[in-house]
Amino acid sequence: MNEDPGLSLVRGAPGSQRHYESPSPHAFLPAPDFVLQSTLECGQVFHWEREGGGYVGVIGEAPARVEQQGDALLVSGVSAAVARDYFALDLPLPEICATFPTDPAMAAAAEFCRGMRIVRQPPWECLATFITSSMKQVVHIAQMSRAIRRRFGTRVQLGGHELFAYPPPERLAAATEAGLRECRLGFRAKTLLGSARMIASGEVDLAAVARLDDDAARAELCRLPGVGVKVANCALLFGFGRIAAFPIDVWIERVLRTLYFARKRKVTTKRLREFSATYFGAYGGYAQQYLFHHARKTWPRGKS
Repeated sequence: MNEDPGLSLVRGAPGSQRHYESPSPHAFLPAPDFVLQSTLECGQVFHWEREGGGYVGVIGEAPARVEQQGDALLVSGVSAAVARDYFALDLPLPEICATFPTDPAMAAAAEFCRGMRIVRQPPWECLATFITSSMKQVVHIAQMSRAIRRRFGTRVQLGGHELFAYPPPERLAAATEAGLRECRLGFRAKTLLGSARMIASGEVDLAAVARLDDDAARAELCRLPGVGVKVANCALLFGFGRIAAFPIDVWIERVLRTLYFARKRKVTTKRLREFSATYFGAYGGYAQQYLFHHARKTWPRGKS
């Protein structure tokens, strides 16, 4: 595993495999058409924490702090280039949103989520997090992610902030199911452990998955314990950059049935998948996340 040359090793850190101290450079990064808060709080990534006027978290293995200042980001701990890639600031968001269907529901979601971008998460971190997301609300997924990071991840430090990188599959493969259950995973401990072991052994190669087309990549990911079509699509969208992928969870199924199939009693999950794959177009993943965040924040009992 390559170490960031901008981070220096600190020996003897208790309770961690390695400990890095960042020199904390500061950089201003132009960030037009971007809202940091909704991007980090919309349920696509779970470990960023508010700190003052910004957020602290880990990008890969590097600790980072980001704060929005108008149409720019103040970035510490990682380079502006790393932050720009992570937050997908290279993508023309207005052009993406212009491809959305013009129905009232989509228009309301697009307005509510204006400036929200899909971040480019490390594939394993993204996949593992969504394996643990089954039947859990966002706040609980975040709690599990932090517990896994703290128990098994590498400790990194940015200024006075102690943070933890997500553990690689090889490290989790060496864990026990009991150890993972102590991270509040419940039955998810078994599936996360099984997936980590399949990936660590090379039985499923995430680098090879990245080279497959969407259908083949989805099928390969579904070989992993705890990975069905929904989790595979989450991994494709948030971890592999497949922004046409359209995960259908409980919230999105409710949205689709309520807003697009209100007068039809019997609509199968297969029909919902076929509809979403064509109706929302080449950037369906963005449409999905906008619909998800808008519904979760504005519908009755929608906050989690």
